Amino acid sequence: MDTCLPPLRLTGATVLRDGHLSDRTVAIADGQISAGPFPAVDLSGYYILPGIIDLHGDAFERHIAPRPSAPFPIQTGLIGADRDAAANGVTTAWLAQSWSWEGGMRGPDFAEQVMATLAAYRPRMLCDLRLQIRYETHAHDSADRLLAAVRRYDIDYVVFNNHLDEAVEMWAVNPSDVAAWARKSGKSGKELMAIVAEAKARSGEVPRRLCRLAEAFDVLGVHYGSHDDPDGETREMFSMLGAKICEFPTSSHAAKVAKAVGDPVLMGAPNVVRGGSQAGNIAAVSLIRAGKCDALVSDYFYPALAQAAFRLVDDGVLSLPAAWAMISTNPARILHLPDRGEIAAGKRADLVMIDKETRQVAATIVAGRLAYLGGAAALRFMAAGSAVRIAAE
Repeated sequence: MDTCLPPLRLTGATVLRDGHLSDRTVAIADGQISAGPFPAVDLSGYYILPGIIDLHGDAFERHIAPRPSAPFPIQTGLIGADRDAAANGVTTAWLAQSWSWEGGMRGPDFAEQVMATLAAYRPRMLCDLRLQIRYETHAHDSADRLLAAVRRYDIDYVVFNNHLDEAVEMWAVNPSDVAAWARKSGKSGKELMAIVAEAKARSGEVPRRLCRLAEAFDVLGVHYGSHDDPDGETREMFSMLGAKICEFPTSSHAAKVAKAVGDPVLMGAPNVVRGGSQAGNIAAVSLIRAGKCDALVSDYFYPALAQAAFRLVDDGVLSLPAAWAMISTNPARILHLPDRGEIAAGKRADLVMIDKETRQVAATIVAGRLAYLGGAAALRFMAAGSAVRIAAE
């Protein structure tokens, strides 16, 4: 990233602060929320909201491979995903990279390439991009390699998932879908199912391996959870293991158990915007209404994050402060990020400006740096730049 913005006061906007919306000023200096008689940027007609924190997004896969048969260099894809996130108000994001028996872009080799490329790209990032590893529980013989990679690249978030039964069911019901899935990793449907059969045959090895990984993650300070829990028993098992984050439960029972034992529940923002799950699973809004969903994530589409917050407001489900907390304050709490997720003195200046009329993101500031700026808001920042130069003279 380049240098921070000069000290500024953002005035005239409606600001989300201390859990309430009010018309007030936000001052930023040295990358933090501050105070002072700084040159002003008039943002009348805009909201100023805490930057969005996305705990799970795999849209970066489409930036790396816009078509399955047309991959681009990983760095090119990360640059595109970074700009995509910034343009949609995201200031901190975990890219969900699979570590799976599937191979190809979801195998350990590719995952390590992504880790290395992301580490090299870090000094030029617009957003604070991090990596979440989605570890397939039956990815046998690679646990030690995973731990070594977690240590080497300082990975701070891992989720466990098991898609073997999904593959078996899909093969029985619609083999052509499995064939399409297999082609992504350069295999035939039969070759992929042979891998599935071998992995299932070694299921007895899984529990001890997961316990060993959990113990190592605890020592390393890695946050971990599970993905696509189908029922309460599965969620309880992972919770007892220490995998406390419940990501995309596919049934209300799984979410109910998670909340009963104090585990945060994450659901997809596209699920809210579209009015239901594209996979036919439980509707996120039903969990939100029942108080069984703590945070929303981009899943596969960054624009859905802000859209979901306003959809919850329009449908009378939540107030804007409560809805926005699901994509800012709550994710910061879940991943233990005390320096962001709210607008308060001394916190990182991670901010998003949204046009009240169009509800489009007009500007995104990450740690006091402009990550995205467009439309009429750009003219206002340019005018403020002139004021800063005059004051300096």
